[in-house]
Amino acid sequence: MSTLSNGRTKPHEIVERALELSTADGCVVIADEESSANLRWAGNALTTNGVTRGRTLTVIATVDGKEGTASGVVSRSAVTAADLEPLVRAAEAAARGAGPAEDAQPLVTGTPASPDFTDAPTETTSAVFADFAPALGEAFARARAGGRELYGFANHELVSTYVGTSTGLRLRHDQPKGTLELNAKSPDRQRSAWAGRSTRDFKDVDPTVLDAELAVRLGWAERKIDLPAGRYETLLPPTAVADLLIYQMWSAAARDAVEGRTVFSKPGGGTRLGERLSGLPLTLRSDPNAPGLESAPFVIAHSSGDDASVFDNGLPVPATEWIRDGELARLTTTRHTAGLTGMQLSPGFGNLILDGGGEKSLEEMVAGTERGLLLTCLWYIREVDPATLLLTGLTRDGVYLVENGQVVGEVNNFRFNESPVDLLSRASEAGRTEKTLPREWSDWFTRAAMPALRIPDFNMSSVSKGV
Repeated sequence: MSTLSNGRTKPHEIVERALELSTADGCVVIADEESSANLRWAGNALTTNGVTRGRTLTVIATVDGKEGTASGVVSRSAVTAADLEPLVRAAEAAARGAGPAEDAQPLVTGTPASPDFTDAPTETTSAVFADFAPALGEAFARARAGGRELYGFANHELVSTYVGTSTGLRLRHDQPKGTLELNAKSPDRQRSAWAGRSTRDFKDVDPTVLDAELAVRLGWAERKIDLPAGRYETLLPPTAVADLLIYQMWSAAARDAVEGRTVFSKPGGGTRLGERLSGLPLTLRSDPNAPGLESAPFVIAHSSGDDASVFDNGLPVPATEWIRDGELARLTTTRHTAGLTGMQLSPGFGNLILDGGGEKSLEEMVAGTERGLLLTCLWYIREVDPATLLLTGLTRDGVYLVENGQVVGEVNNFRFNESPVDLLSRASEAGRTEKTLPREWSDWFTRAAMPALRIPDFNMSSVSKGV
């Protein structure tokens, strides 16, 4: 086998060799070549930076038996050519020791091969910060002059995924993921404000712009206002909307809905497909080709679950409208659960976009608010009741009181109790859709575009002492 400049065997050759070694009835091999670069800073100064590389190989063996097809999945990191045969044999042993897989389907065929399947993986380096780093230095200087301290990190990851199967698929997808989180604090640490951005290449983020935004928020926080728990008209910024709707989509598996276990189950049987969820013309969609939010155009499944199946690896992922003009249009299905439920095949999503038809920026929505709360972000989101998708969590890094179109001060943090599905039904206004970073779920999901939403009666269930 030939090698890369770092001495590792080329990933497509690792895939081919693993398929050659397989004696199972079917085999899927997924090679993930991962690289990352990061910067971290505290108190207006860089603290650490670094670049990492890694490889993970997943072998999925399928074995046909009298009672059905079983699957065995084994993943290992830092795999070399010498590790291949033991890995393949372990997957086969796992398949032979397992019972028939409920989600068993014929392995996917017919998807055209990726033209760059045999090319070397794409890797990120510290050069991704070539323009960003000088701008960050300028932000430090401005913050220092303004009496602010900046903390945070910038991280860029690039994963080249190679998928090969015994049925002839040879597919490849390169997925960049960049996150920027910036936190500004007053010198006495009594005031804090956060801003974050999602990016593919750090060419479209400017830390000086974020610092200016945070300076305004720290200014708002100079006046402290105590408010009790209760229901308040609330402006949810795009990052908070993204966190809530991502969790909603993670709970949108068709089979669970049919079996009566989720918020999308209809009382008495069936699902809520076709039901109006919002009076606003909201469309929640995903599209692998969405500009700036591009994601894998085919299924990459390292394991099976309610909304994914290892047997579907390589299946094309189309653009999908999950909610169309306020009505529930689709629930996520694999080939297996589509057959069980009689629903359309709707593989999982790699990005999430909410369009509400609004044109206003968040600032313009603030200007149109007589009295209400403006949130910065949500965190520590947890599920309370799957039947209603009731979630609880906390506000963080700034909740502001708006009166007569102006922010008049910072109020205390709250714990909230709300269902995103219920929020959609009560939303009275949607702003302009824009790319955003979901703060709570940014380790797992970053490709989102959302509008701000106005909720007339957001439930702040109790006062929180958190920052």
